Amino acid sequence: MTAVIADRIESAAQAIDIARNLAAEFAVGAAARDRARQLPYPQVDRLAASGLLAITVPAAFGGADLAPTVVAEVVRIIATADPNIAQIPHSHFVYLNLLRLAGDPDQQARYFGAVLDGARIANAQSERGGATVADIATTVRPAGSRLRVDGTKYYCTGSLFADLLAVLTRLDDPDEELGLAPGEYVVYLPADTPGVRIVDDWNGIGQRTTGSGTIVFDGVLVERDQLVARAAAVHAPTGYGAFAQLLHAAIDAGIARGALTAATDFVRRSSRPWFEAGVQRAVDDPLLIQRFGELAVGVSAAEATLGAAGAAVDAGVDPGGAGLASGDAVARASLAVATAKILADRAANEVSAALFEVGGTRSAAADLNLHHYWRNARTHTLHDPVRWKYQHIGRALLHDTAPPQHGVF
Repeated sequence: MTAVIADRIESAAQAIDIARNLAAEFAVGAAARDRARQLPYPQVDRLAASGLLAITVPAAFGGADLAPTVVAEVVRIIATADPNIAQIPHSHFVYLNLLRLAGDPDQQARYFGAVLDGARIANAQSERGGATVADIATTVRPAGSRLRVDGTKYYCTGSLFADLLAVLTRLDDPDEELGLAPGEYVVYLPADTPGVRIVDDWNGIGQRTTGSGTIVFDGVLVERDQLVARAAAVHAPTGYGAFAQLLHAAIDAGIARGALTAATDFVRRSSRPWFEAGVQRAVDDPLLIQRFGELAVGVSAAEATLGAAGAAVDAGVDPGGAGLASGDAVARASLAVATAKILADRAANEVSAALFEVGGTRSAAADLNLHHYWRNARTHTLHDPVRWKYQHIGRALLHDTAPPQHGVF
């Protein structure tokens, strides 16, 4: 397990204040880390030591039990400085939520306790080769008194920094002795378990330092009490998917704000006015002023909608309890998050591209690496297509159809 000793956070105000301080630290050197693909081990250690990774641990287990709105704001603040670092704990929070919704008391005590002490969880979820991203080929099956995990996972964000891996698996055959029915299970296992091989091979154009490599599981032996059935969280009105999507929207909104800030700073310091404007400074060009106003409205709209979506998720879950809410409340939360995701996606991609439009030729210099905002936005927003967000919003309006419960909505 991690050697980091984590502080304890007790309030939303404290969490936000710490996030702002860390963001100021993480902003220094973010572009250089991206250019060199320098993995942020010291920064992730700082994040874990700050106590922010434990803010969703239920109060019954010693945590701050902070609401989704607060978690989203923490993620957004950090993403304004370095969206790579903001994305690294995304799955950490999602799989803590799975434990809250579907873990048994012993599992909750064990893993919540580890996180309070500074442990970090990364996902091993996505695969290649199936008909769709929802197909799972990685298996867990009985092996004597234990179980065996075999398969390969890709895009395992945060795996290079993780103490624990949350591995999405498929059990095909029931095992009465172990009390397991067929279905999907998440296996929680230490990252250094024999048979686990973490490969640093992530080569995306953006989000380059998220540690999103490949993990191979070759005959990995686990105990029954390391398995959590996923169905209780995913196929019930829990808000599980809405919470996960809220954090994705927070990352995109943070990228948008970071890009707008970078554009503002660059134009103030380095841009020259276009000669037809008849002004001495770029910041006095009326067309440039107009464009900045348009971009600012897009970013502010994304941030406001993110806050509204967070409030809807807060209302759709019970942070200190079983996590069940009314189907209507969860549906409202999912639709609100879908709206936030659309606007954050739009703002992140538009502003990070417009940075060069308003900055001029000088802004394209490779040594400045200002394009990391666009590369990060373009890469992260590929996580799930917003075209399906529009579909579910439209169906809810026209058909009174509730959005799906499948973990990514």
